[in-house]
Amino acid sequence: MKTDLFITGIGTGIGKTVTSAVLTQYFKADYWKPIQSGDLDQSDSLTVKSMIDNDLIIHPERFKLNYPASPHQSAAMENIEINLDDFQLPNTENSLLVEGAGGLFVPLNNYKFMIDLIAKFNLKTVLVVRDYLGCINHTLLSIEALQHRNLEIAYVVLNGNFEPATKDVLIKNIPKTIQIIELPELNLLSKETINKVSKSLKIK
Repeated sequence: MKTDLFITGIGTGIGKTVTSAVLTQYFKADYWKPIQSGDLDQSDSLTVKSMIDNDLIIHPERFKLNYPASPHQSAAMENIEINLDDFQLPNTENSLLVEGAGGLFVPLNNYKFMIDLIAKFNLKTVLVVRDYLGCINHTLLSIEALQHRNLEIAYVVLNGNFEPATKDVLIKNIPKTIQIIELPELNLLSKETINKVSKSLKIK
């Protein structure tokens, strides 16, 4: 069965790319990062490619921006304006995983945000969560924002180690219709560890 998902998160630096690699490997999917801002020599696409099977397809970014900032700022510095009409999903018969930039309200331009791109694609979402002070608030607000737009949340990924009290609140307040996936703390990122974790998943 074809599985198309949009990987988003409760913020920046919480493990969307690692999660994308694990799920790309699990679903034997294509991977696509529509916007890369900064780190072009070590982009998320290159990172995912280094951690998954060689025969899985990485689609080229629609925008590759040089400055490491939010897409709207990076684009403005290059005299580019990003619009929703600039994006079309890659044409593929395979499952497809799309990785967003930052969280839901990262701006694409002065009026449109990452959540608007999810709505345009109408893909089921995967919300990645990492433990830090404020993560409960950011997780529940992100879930409410997606639900308010009638965007389906397929999975919430708890990435890495969590304080028991934090994890307890999250599990009790994430809607029961959403499957929770727990990923271990990965100190060494490699093709072998990503493959091992993907094989351990039990996804409905």
